[in-house]
Amino acid sequence: MQYDPVKRTLGKFFNRAPFLRILFYRLLDLLLLRSWHIRKELRRLEGEGFRPEHIADAGSGFGQYAYYLSRKYPNSKITGLDMKQEQIDDCNHFFRSIGRNERIVFEYADLTLLDSNNMYDLVLSVDVMEHIEDDQGVLTRLCNALKPGGILLISTPSDQGGSDVRHDGDASFIDEHVRDGYGMNEIVEKLRKAGFSEIHARYSYGRPGKISWRLSMKYPIILVNVSRLFLLILPFYYLFTFPFCFFLNLADINRIHETGTGLIVKCRK
Repeated sequence: MQYDPVKRTLGKFFNRAPFLRILFYRLLDLLLLRSWHIRKELRRLEGEGFRPEHIADAGSGFGQYAYYLSRKYPNSKITGLDMKQEQIDDCNHFFRSIGRNERIVFEYADLTLLDSNNMYDLVLSVDVMEHIEDDQGVLTRLCNALKPGGILLISTPSDQGGSDVRHDGDASFIDEHVRDGYGMNEIVEKLRKAGFSEIHARYSYGRPGKISWRLSMKYPIILVNVSRLFLLILPFYYLFTFPFCFFLNLADINRIHETGTGLIVKCRK
């Protein structure tokens, strides 16, 4: 399933005005369960007194996490790193339009060649590692980019049905993925090898999260891939399904899952 064309179509519509883009960010925060889990981990860090001065959004995409971080940490410098120049230019333009460009900047970066040392207090990596063949090399470079004591926070599919792969031979739901998902022990070992310590990994997208993902993401993406005309009915679709997804997401972030199709990993340099 092609996901990037859908994202580009939605991006063009919501880029018509800054308030539409901010609305888009808010909608993504409500719909995307991974965003719920990331925000939960950031609240935990905040409760521990963690206040990052310099943050990297490694694989910044639309810039929705950079926007959230800019509101949560109003005194922090935020650098968005991405390989798609069109999105980089677009994000820089948007953040200039809302007056946040002095402390938020988006730059071209190939994470497999990232050459930064002791620069960031927090690195965020949301749905990025499953797109990278040389994941071990990237994890090592991200560790080098962090200051001593810095935090890496990852959201990625697991091997327990991530990318909608449930059986051997199943194709990933998202064509752009180079791997279906990580085993928990696998990603912990790769992070340890990269130089991280205090590695905490847990499953996300348990039973309620999987139902929510199908309702809020899988079925709409399938419809829009069939025809862009289905974009016209999506507001009515979500008007009906979102209340169910909201409570399913709430249940997912408040449960400890023995298994799940996603992983949330937090570690320290």
